[in-house]
Amino acid sequence: MYLSDEQLKELCNIAKKAASLAGDYISQNKGTQIEVQSKVGGENIASCVVTEIDLKAQEIIIKTLEPTLKKYDLGLLAEESLDNNSRFEKDYFWCIDPLDGTLCFSKGEDGYSTSIALIKKDGTPMIGVVYNPRADSLYHAVLGLGAFKDESPLKVNTKNENLTLLFDQSYLKYPEYAKQVKELKIKLKEIGLKELNIHPLGGAVMNGISTIEMAPAFYYKFPKKTDGGGSLWDFAASSIIQSEAGGFNSDYYLNPLDLNRKETTFMNHKGVIYCSSKDLLGLIPKVD
Repeated sequence: MYLSDEQLKELCNIAKKAASLAGDYISQNKGTQIEVQSKVGGENIASCVVTEIDLKAQEIIIKTLEPTLKKYDLGLLAEESLDNNSRFEKDYFWCIDPLDGTLCFSKGEDGYSTSIALIKKDGTPMIGVVYNPRADSLYHAVLGLGAFKDESPLKVNTKNENLTLLFDQSYLKYPEYAKQVKELKIKLKEIGLKELNIHPLGGAVMNGISTIEMAPAFYYKFPKKTDGGGSLWDFAASSIIQSEAGGFNSDYYLNPLDLNRKETTFMNHKGVIYCSSKDLLGLIPKVD
């Protein structure tokens, strides 16, 4: 099945509605006493946390998207549901993260969002929609049609002379963290930048998108053998929004992100890179 630009726009509008409805629900429950549960995840504690807010937000999203599943014969992959493998059978599938940055939300910290993407069976992101409830901001993109924030074009910020390093809290535990940050502070001057801003924002979704708004900026996750490193839904929507806004994203080896991985939904096998510009790639620390 082939989806035209008009059909993709229609599906994008439905996804925007779904993200906004879920985001409104999340906002309404901000600061309330919530039950934090555990689930099977990677080695990172953030991937093992789930709340009733995640579950209800996902229910809202799926209810809104449900008519499109039959109309366009779409598959579905959602973080808080079992993978039914429809993503391997259908030409396109919805990829949903109802509340990325659950740990941030549960602590009342910035960095959480709702994320919805439409992915082609070969792993190509076609639509990306992200809602940031804390800022009441809605991002969206359709492949080849540009990226938008609250209906205004979203483009790389080119006015800043400082480099921003965005990262997950897990990076602070990385043995080479201090050494790598020290080297970054030296190397950035080689490409005409002045200082390094360190910004541990929170969830992977907002980290990826923030490489555009905080540019020059980058966000990277090293390849590793243990499960983790984020999952498909952590990068599906943000990757197309970020690239359509003029940024660059890939796996750690500069190949396209594997957004329909067969073995697992985890992305630890090849790592992740988001850069506001390819000019920054030479600054990313090298690992074996």
